[in-house]
Amino acid sequence: MSRWKWRSEILGDVVFFSYGEMTHQEGSEIYVWDLDKTYLDTSWQTPRELWRTIFEKSFQKRNVPGTSTLVSCVKSHWMKNRSEESFPLFFITASPPQMEGNISEKLEIDGILPVGMFFKDNLKNLRPGRWRRLSQQVGYKVQALMQLRSKFPGEITQVLWGDDSETDATIYSLYSDICARRWSEKELIKLLKYYQVTKEQIDTILDLQDQCLEHDPVEKVYINLAVDTDPEYYLKFGRRVLPTYNSFQTSLDLFQDSRIQAEEVIKVAQDLMMNYGFSADELQSSLDDLVRRRILAEESLERILPTLQENEVIVSDYIPSVSPGKVESQVGDRIFGVEGEMEPWIPEQIDYLHDYR
Repeated sequence: MSRWKWRSEILGDVVFFSYGEMTHQEGSEIYVWDLDKTYLDTSWQTPRELWRTIFEKSFQKRNVPGTSTLVSCVKSHWMKNRSEESFPLFFITASPPQMEGNISEKLEIDGILPVGMFFKDNLKNLRPGRWRRLSQQVGYKVQALMQLRSKFPGEITQVLWGDDSETDATIYSLYSDICARRWSEKELIKLLKYYQVTKEQIDTILDLQDQCLEHDPVEKVYINLAVDTDPEYYLKFGRRVLPTYNSFQTSLDLFQDSRIQAEEVIKVAQDLMMNYGFSADELQSSLDDLVRRRILAEESLERILPTLQENEVIVSDYIPSVSPGKVESQVGDRIFGVEGEMEPWIPEQIDYLHDYR
Protein backbone atom coordinates (compact mmCIF):
# COMPACT_ATOMS: atom_id res chain seq x y z
CA MET A 1 0.00 0.00 0.00
CA SER A 2 1.26 3.49 -0.86
CA ARG A 3 2.51 5.44 2.14
CA TRP A 4 0.01 8.27 1.60
CA LYS A 5 -2.85 5.81 2.09
CA TRP A 6 -1.70 5.07 5.64
CA ARG A 7 -1.84 8.78 6.53
CA SER A 8 -5.17 9.66 4.92
CA GLU A 9 -8.90 9.14 5.14
CA ILE A 10 -10.25 7.73 1.84
CA LEU A 11 -13.87 7.74 0.70
CA GLY A 12 -14.29 7.05 -3.01
CA ASP A 13 -11.95 9.39 -4.89
CA VAL A 14 -11.89 11.91 -2.00
CA VAL A 15 -8.68 11.68 0.03
CA PHE A 16 -8.39 13.73 3.23
CA PHE A 17 -5.16 14.50 5.08
CA SER A 18 -5.42 15.88 8.61
CA TYR A 19 -2.68 18.11 10.02
CA GLY A 20 -4.29 19.30 13.25
CA GLU A 21 -7.01 18.77 15.81
CA MET A 22 -10.53 19.77 14.77
CA THR A 23 -11.47 21.11 18.18
CA HIS A 24 -13.19 24.31 17.12
CA GLN A 25 -16.25 25.40 19.02
CA GLU A 26 -19.82 25.59 17.75
CA GLY A 27 -20.22 28.86 15.87
CA SER A 28 -16.63 28.77 14.62
CA GLU A 29 -15.73 30.44 11.35
CA ILE A 30 -14.15 27.96 8.93
CA TYR A 31 -12.12 29.01 5.89
CA VAL A 32 -12.03 26.77 2.79
CA TRP A 33 -9.71 27.55 -0.12
CA ASP A 34 -9.77 25.83 -3.48
CA LEU A 35 -6.07 25.39 -4.23
CA ASP A 36 -5.96 25.30 -8.03
CA LYS A 37 -6.07 28.73 -9.75
CA THR A 38 -7.34 30.22 -6.50
CA TYR A 39 -4.27 29.90 -4.29
CA LEU A 40 -1.75 28.20 -6.60
CA ASP A 41 -1.45 28.84 -10.33
CA THR A 42 -1.83 25.22 -11.42
CA SER A 43 -3.44 23.38 -14.32
CA TRP A 44 -4.31 19.70 -14.80
CA GLN A 45 -7.00 19.76 -17.52
CA THR A 46 -5.07 17.27 -19.69
CA PRO A 47 -2.99 14.18 -18.83
CA ARG A 48 0.16 16.05 -19.93
CA GLU A 49 -0.58 18.99 -17.60
CA LEU A 50 -1.34 16.62 -14.75
CA TRP A 51 1.98 14.78 -15.16
CA ARG A 52 3.89 18.08 -15.33
CA THR A 53 2.19 19.28 -12.15
CA ILE A 54 2.97 16.00 -10.35
CA PHE A 55 6.72 16.28 -10.98
CA GLU A 56 6.92 20.00 -10.18
CA LYS A 57 9.01 20.74 -7.08
CA SER A 58 7.46 22.59 -4.15
CA PHE A 59 9.64 25.69 -4.67
CA GLN A 60 8.60 25.80 -8.34
CA LYS A 61 4.91 26.14 -7.55
CA ARG A 62 3.60 29.64 -8.18
CA ASN A 63 1.00 31.50 -6.17
CA VAL A 64 -1.93 33.33 -7.69
CA PRO A 65 -0.72 36.95 -7.14
CA GLY A 66 -1.17 38.11 -3.56
CA THR A 67 -2.78 34.94 -2.22
CA SER A 68 -0.02 33.96 0.19
CA THR A 69 -0.09 37.40 1.80
CA LEU A 70 -3.89 37.44 1.82
CA VAL A 71 -4.18 34.10 3.63
CA SER A 72 -1.47 35.17 6.11
CA CYS A 73 -3.36 38.39 6.84
CA VAL A 74 -6.68 36.59 7.39
CA LYS A 75 -4.90 34.11 9.66
CA SER A 76 -3.11 36.84 11.63
CA HIS A 77 -6.31 38.81 12.19
CA TRP A 78 -8.23 35.67 13.17
CA MET A 79 -5.57 34.61 15.68
CA LYS A 80 -5.65 38.02 17.36
CA ASN A 81 -9.40 37.86 17.92
CA ARG A 82 -10.14 34.20 18.67
CA SER A 83 -9.46 31.94 21.61
CA GLU A 84 -9.10 28.71 19.62
CA GLU A 85 -5.60 27.33 19.23
CA SER A 86 -5.39 26.81 15.46
CA PHE A 87 -6.57 28.77 12.44
CA PRO A 88 -9.40 26.67 10.87
CA LEU A 89 -8.12 26.64 7.29
CA PHE A 90 -8.80 23.81 4.81
CA PHE A 91 -7.71 23.38 1.20
CA ILE A 92 -9.42 21.41 -1.57
CA THR A 93 -7.46 20.44 -4.66
CA ALA A 94 -8.11 18.24 -7.68
CA SER A 95 -4.44 17.27 -7.56
CA PRO A 96 -3.75 13.59 -6.79
CA PRO A 97 -2.76 12.56 -3.24
CA GLN A 98 0.68 11.55 -4.52
CA MET A 99 1.38 15.31 -4.62
CA GLU A 100 0.49 15.88 -0.96
CA GLY A 101 4.12 16.06 0.16
CA ASN A 102 5.10 18.72 -2.37
CA ILE A 103 1.98 20.80 -1.79
CA SER A 104 2.19 20.71 2.01
CA GLU A 105 5.89 21.64 1.73
CA LYS A 106 4.93 24.62 -0.47
CA LEU A 107 2.36 25.74 2.11
CA GLU A 108 5.01 25.46 4.83
CA ILE A 109 7.30 27.68 2.73
CA ASP A 110 4.43 30.21 2.64
CA GLY A 111 4.03 29.94 6.41
CA ILE A 112 0.53 28.50 6.10
CA LEU A 113 -0.37 25.21 7.77
CA PRO A 114 -3.96 24.11 7.14
CA VAL A 115 -5.91 21.94 9.55
CA GLY A 116 -6.65 19.60 6.67
CA MET A 117 -6.51 19.18 2.91
CA PHE A 118 -8.62 17.23 0.39
CA PHE A 119 -7.11 15.60 -2.72
CA LYS A 120 -8.71 13.83 -5.67
CA ASP A 121 -7.46 10.30 -6.39
CA ASN A 122 -7.10 11.21 -10.04
CA LEU A 123 -4.27 9.05 -11.37
CA LYS A 124 -6.70 6.17 -11.94
CA ASN A 125 -8.39 8.42 -14.52
CA LEU A 126 -5.21 8.52 -16.63
CA ARG A 127 -6.43 5.85 -19.02
CA PRO A 128 -8.66 5.79 -22.10
CA GLY A 129 -12.33 6.08 -21.32
CA ARG A 130 -11.77 7.99 -18.06
CA TRP A 131 -9.85 11.11 -19.18
CA ARG A 132 -13.00 13.23 -19.03
CA ARG A 133 -13.19 12.56 -15.30
CA LEU A 134 -9.94 14.47 -14.79
CA SER A 135 -11.86 17.72 -15.10
CA GLN A 136 -15.27 16.63 -13.72
CA GLN A 137 -15.13 18.20 -10.28
CA VAL A 138 -18.72 18.72 -9.08
CA GLY A 139 -19.16 15.31 -7.48
CA TYR A 140 -15.68 15.28 -5.99
CA LYS A 141 -15.82 18.78 -4.50
CA VAL A 142 -19.40 18.59 -3.23
CA GLN A 143 -18.57 15.31 -1.51
CA ALA A 144 -15.37 16.80 -0.01
CA LEU A 145 -17.31 19.79 1.33
CA MET A 146 -19.98 17.53 2.81
CA GLN A 147 -17.29 15.39 4.46
CA LEU A 148 -15.79 18.52 5.97
CA ARG A 149 -19.20 19.70 7.18
CA SER A 150 -19.82 16.34 8.85
CA LYS A 151 -16.70 16.86 11.00
CA PHE A 152 -18.37 19.84 12.76
CA PRO A 153 -21.63 18.68 14.39
CA GLY A 154 -22.90 22.13 15.43
CA GLU A 155 -23.59 25.35 13.54
CA ILE A 156 -20.57 26.90 11.83
CA THR A 157 -19.90 29.76 9.43
CA GLN A 158 -17.83 29.16 6.30
CA VAL A 159 -16.02 31.54 3.97
CA LEU A 160 -15.17 29.81 0.67
CA TRP A 161 -12.71 30.63 -2.11
CA GLY A 162 -12.87 29.34 -5.70
CA ASP A 163 -12.28 30.44 -9.28
CA ASP A 164 -14.04 30.67 -12.62
CA SER A 165 -11.92 28.12 -14.50
CA GLU A 166 -14.18 25.41 -13.08
CA THR A 167 -17.72 25.49 -11.69
CA ASP A 168 -16.85 26.57 -8.16
CA ALA A 169 -19.77 29.00 -7.80
CA THR A 170 -22.12 26.17 -8.77
CA ILE A 171 -20.35 23.71 -6.45
CA TYR A 172 -20.43 26.02 -3.43
CA SER A 173 -24.04 27.01 -4.04
CA LEU A 174 -25.10 23.37 -4.43
CA TYR A 175 -23.28 22.55 -1.20
CA SER A 176 -25.14 25.40 0.53
CA ASP A 177 -28.46 24.15 -0.85
CA ILE A 178 -27.74 20.58 0.28
CA CYS A 179 -26.96 21.69 3.83
CA ALA A 180 -30.06 23.92 3.95
CA ARG A 181 -32.32 21.29 2.30
CA ARG A 182 -33.51 23.74 -0.36
CA TRP A 183 -34.16 20.90 -2.85
CA SER A 184 -36.05 17.65 -2.41
CA GLU A 185 -34.03 14.45 -2.72
CA LYS A 186 -35.52 13.80 -6.17
CA GLU A 187 -34.66 17.33 -7.37
CA LEU A 188 -31.17 17.09 -5.92
CA ILE A 189 -30.45 13.77 -7.63
CA LYS A 190 -31.58 15.28 -10.94
CA LEU A 191 -29.23 18.25 -10.47
CA LEU A 192 -26.26 16.08 -9.55
CA LYS A 193 -26.85 13.79 -12.53
CA TYR A 194 -26.97 16.87 -14.76
CA TYR A 195 -23.43 17.65 -13.60
CA GLN A 196 -22.33 14.07 -14.33
CA VAL A 197 -21.95 13.13 -10.68
CA THR A 198 -21.63 9.35 -10.42
CA LYS A 199 -24.19 7.18 -8.63
CA GLU A 200 -21.60 6.27 -5.99
CA GLN A 201 -20.90 9.95 -5.32
CA ILE A 202 -24.63 10.80 -5.17
CA ASP A 203 -25.23 8.04 -2.61
CA THR A 204 -22.31 9.27 -0.50
CA ILE A 205 -23.48 12.90 -0.68
CA LEU A 206 -27.01 11.92 0.41
CA ASP A 207 -25.61 9.84 3.29
CA LEU A 208 -23.47 12.78 4.42
CA GLN A 209 -26.49 15.10 4.17
CA ASP A 210 -28.32 12.85 6.63
CA GLN A 211 -25.41 13.21 9.05
CA CYS A 212 -25.34 17.02 8.92
CA LEU A 213 -27.43 19.58 10.75
CA GLU A 214 -30.12 21.31 8.67
CA HIS A 215 -28.33 24.63 8.57
CA ASP A 216 -26.66 26.70 5.84
CA PRO A 217 -23.04 27.30 6.90
CA VAL A 218 -21.99 29.35 3.86
CA GLU A 219 -21.72 33.07 4.57
CA LYS A 220 -19.48 34.29 1.73
CA VAL A 221 -18.01 32.92 -1.49
CA TYR A 222 -15.11 34.60 -3.30
CA ILE A 223 -14.53 33.69 -6.96
CA ASN A 224 -11.17 34.55 -8.50
CA LEU A 225 -11.79 35.58 -12.12
CA ALA A 226 -8.87 33.56 -13.46
CA VAL A 227 -10.27 33.34 -17.00
CA ASP A 228 -12.02 36.72 -17.03
CA THR A 229 -15.65 35.65 -16.82
CA ASP A 230 -18.09 38.58 -16.80
CA PRO A 231 -18.86 39.33 -13.12
CA GLU A 232 -22.54 39.81 -14.00
CA TYR A 233 -22.81 36.08 -14.69
CA TYR A 234 -22.52 35.44 -10.94
CA LEU A 235 -25.53 37.58 -10.06
CA LYS A 236 -27.73 34.52 -10.51
CA PHE A 237 -26.02 32.96 -7.47
CA GLY A 238 -26.88 35.95 -5.29
CA ARG A 239 -24.72 38.68 -3.79
CA ARG A 240 -23.19 36.22 -1.35
CA VAL A 241 -21.02 35.07 -4.28
CA LEU A 242 -18.46 37.80 -5.02
CA PRO A 243 -16.32 37.59 -8.18
CA THR A 244 -13.03 39.49 -7.86
CA TYR A 245 -10.31 40.33 -10.37
CA ASN A 246 -7.44 40.18 -7.89
CA SER A 247 -6.46 39.69 -4.24
CA PHE A 248 -6.64 43.44 -3.59
CA GLN A 249 -10.38 43.46 -4.30
CA THR A 250 -10.84 40.44 -2.04
CA SER A 251 -8.88 42.16 0.74
CA LEU A 252 -11.09 45.25 0.50
CA ASP A 253 -14.23 43.18 0.97
CA LEU A 254 -12.63 41.26 3.84
CA PHE A 255 -11.79 44.62 5.41
CA GLN A 256 -15.39 45.76 4.98
CA ASP A 257 -16.53 42.67 6.90
CA SER A 258 -13.88 43.22 9.61
CA ARG A 259 -12.03 40.02 8.75
CA ILE A 260 -8.79 41.94 8.24
CA GLN A 261 -7.57 45.44 9.17
CA ALA A 262 -6.55 48.39 7.00
CA GLU A 263 -2.82 47.73 7.42
CA GLU A 264 -3.38 44.18 6.19
CA VAL A 265 -5.05 45.49 3.02
CA ILE A 266 -1.88 47.55 2.51
CA LYS A 267 0.26 44.40 2.82
CA VAL A 268 -1.72 42.72 0.04
CA ALA A 269 -1.50 45.84 -2.18
CA GLN A 270 2.24 46.17 -1.63
CA ASP A 271 2.78 42.48 -2.41
CA LEU A 272 0.95 42.90 -5.71
CA MET A 273 2.93 46.04 -6.61
CA MET A 274 6.39 44.85 -5.54
CA ASN A 275 6.25 41.18 -6.51
CA TYR A 276 3.70 40.91 -9.32
CA GLY A 277 4.05 44.16 -11.27
CA PHE A 278 0.69 45.71 -10.42
CA SER A 279 0.57 49.47 -10.85
CA ALA A 280 -1.16 52.00 -8.60
CA ASP A 281 -3.51 52.73 -11.51
CA GLU A 282 -4.57 49.08 -11.69
CA LEU A 283 -5.28 48.96 -7.96
CA GLN A 284 -7.21 52.21 -8.12
CA SER A 285 -9.28 50.81 -10.98
CA SER A 286 -9.93 47.70 -8.90
CA LEU A 287 -11.14 49.82 -5.98
CA ASP A 288 -13.40 51.85 -8.24
CA ASP A 289 -14.82 48.67 -9.77
CA LEU A 290 -16.05 47.56 -6.33
CA VAL A 291 -17.69 50.93 -5.78
CA ARG A 292 -19.43 50.77 -9.18
CA ARG A 293 -20.66 47.23 -8.53
CA ARG A 294 -22.18 48.36 -5.21
CA ILE A 295 -19.91 46.02 -3.23
CA LEU A 296 -17.78 48.51 -1.28
CA ALA A 297 -20.06 50.75 0.79
CA GLU A 298 -19.55 54.47 1.35
CA GLU A 299 -18.81 53.93 5.04
CA SER A 300 -16.13 51.32 4.25
CA LEU A 301 -14.56 53.51 1.57
CA GLU A 302 -14.31 56.40 4.01
CA ARG A 303 -12.55 54.16 6.54
CA ILE A 304 -10.00 52.61 4.16
CA LEU A 305 -9.28 55.42 1.69
CA PRO A 306 -7.04 57.59 3.95
CA THR A 307 -4.79 54.59 4.70
CA LEU A 308 -4.58 53.68 1.01
CA GLN A 309 -3.67 57.25 0.13
CA GLU A 310 -1.11 57.61 2.91
CA ASN A 311 0.64 54.50 1.58
CA GLU A 312 0.44 55.74 -2.04
CA VAL A 313 -1.72 52.85 -3.16
CA ILE A 314 -4.43 55.29 -4.27
CA VAL A 315 -3.77 58.89 -5.43
CA SER A 316 -4.60 61.66 -2.98
CA ASP A 317 -7.19 63.28 -5.27
CA TYR A 318 -9.11 60.08 -6.06
CA ILE A 319 -12.84 60.59 -6.62
CA PRO A 320 -15.08 57.53 -7.26
CA SER A 321 -16.54 57.36 -10.78
CA VAL A 322 -19.99 56.87 -9.20
CA SER A 323 -21.32 57.85 -5.82
CA PRO A 324 -20.84 54.89 -3.44
CA GLY A 325 -23.92 53.38 -1.85
CA LYS A 326 -24.55 53.45 1.88
CA VAL A 327 -24.88 50.33 4.02
CA GLU A 328 -28.48 49.11 4.04
CA SER A 329 -28.15 45.77 5.81
CA GLN A 330 -25.63 44.84 8.48
CA VAL A 331 -25.39 42.14 11.15
CA GLY A 332 -22.60 42.76 13.62
CA ASP A 333 -19.46 43.46 11.60
CA ARG A 334 -20.78 41.88 8.40
CA ILE A 335 -22.24 43.91 5.53
CA PHE A 336 -25.12 42.18 3.72
CA GLY A 337 -26.63 45.04 1.73
CA VAL A 338 -25.47 48.23 0.02
CA GLU A 339 -27.78 50.93 -1.35
CA GLY A 340 -28.52 50.38 -5.05
CA GLU A 341 -28.20 46.58 -5.08
CA MET A 342 -31.05 44.68 -6.73
CA GLU A 343 -30.22 40.97 -6.31
CA PRO A 344 -30.99 38.93 -3.17
CA TRP A 345 -28.18 37.83 -0.88
CA ILE A 346 -29.21 34.17 -1.43
CA PRO A 347 -31.82 33.33 -4.13
CA GLU A 348 -34.67 31.05 -3.13
CA GLN A 349 -33.73 28.71 -5.97
CA ILE A 350 -30.80 29.03 -8.38
CA ASP A 351 -31.26 28.12 -12.02
CA TYR A 352 -28.48 25.54 -12.29
CA LEU A 353 -29.71 23.99 -15.55
CA HIS A 354 -29.22 27.05 -17.75
CA ASP A 355 -25.77 28.63 -18.10
CA TYR A 356 -25.97 32.20 -19.41
CA ARG A 357 -22.23 32.75 -19.17
